Amino acid sequence: MTFGRYYEEFEVGQTIQHWPGRTITESDNMLFNMLTMNHHPLHIDAEFAARTQHGQILVVGTLIFSLVAGMTVPDISGHAIANLEYSEVRHLNPTFIGDTLYASTTILDKRESRSKPDRGIVSVETVAVNQRRERVLSFKRAVLIPKREAGPCGAGPISNVEGAP
Repeated sequence: MTFGRYYEEFEVGQTIQHWPGRTITESDNMLFNMLTMNHHPLHIDAEFAARTQHGQILVVGTLIFSLVAGMTVPDISGHAIANLEYSEVRHLNPTFIGDTLYASTTILDKRESRSKPDRGIVSVETVAVNQRRERVLSFKRAVLIPKREAGPCGAGPISNVEGAP
């Protein structure tokens, strides 16, 4: 399996399924909340969360966003020069500890760079669903991707390095 795609490999309208899925654990949620200093009791206190509308801890949305964005890297931004923009981030349904996330990305648009001919901008929309196929997250982003001749991350092909492809 290759890691990342070049600009030429994206086709408008194409949908890419990201694999594998990812099951959210209690430790994932707790560590992320502590690292980001989000101490809202809905995300870390089971007794408090039990008295809310969902009756259980709600996984923090920024963890869901981070995991799903990460799930797309091998297929979408593995060769990226830069992620230029994230937009229209929507949390569509709650995610709970023990839920498994799956993601797919649709290529919305692509255009060559106006200033640098060795790259282009690919616009995508990613949707994540849980194990019940309920949509839990969607977002759009624009990614600056090198053309094949530029090599990964626009750095040019690696040569004269033992073991390099």
